[in-house]
Amino acid sequence: MIYTVSRKRSLIKSITWRIIASLDTFIIAWFITGKISWASSIASLEILTKTFLYYFHERGWNYIFWGKYFNKNKKYKIMKKIFKKK
Repeated sequence: MIYTVSRKRSLIKSITWRIIASLDTFIIAWFITGKISWASSIASLEILTKTFLYYFHERGWNYIFWGKYFNKNKKYKIMKKIFKKK
């Protein structure tokens, strides 16, 4: 593979996504219940559970090659190095 994805990147993506998604959950819960305290409780619990779920989901997708493409120039250079060694 031409590039790798660090665990730190996956963690930062998990955190930034949770901020967006938790605000969404808070707004929906507030709209449905009409109570800020309930919406806050729901969003708080959801932050903990879904951050971990997203992180492991993201890491798992790094092992799936479907939809990943090599840059043709880099692929050519790598193949050239492989065949030169033999």
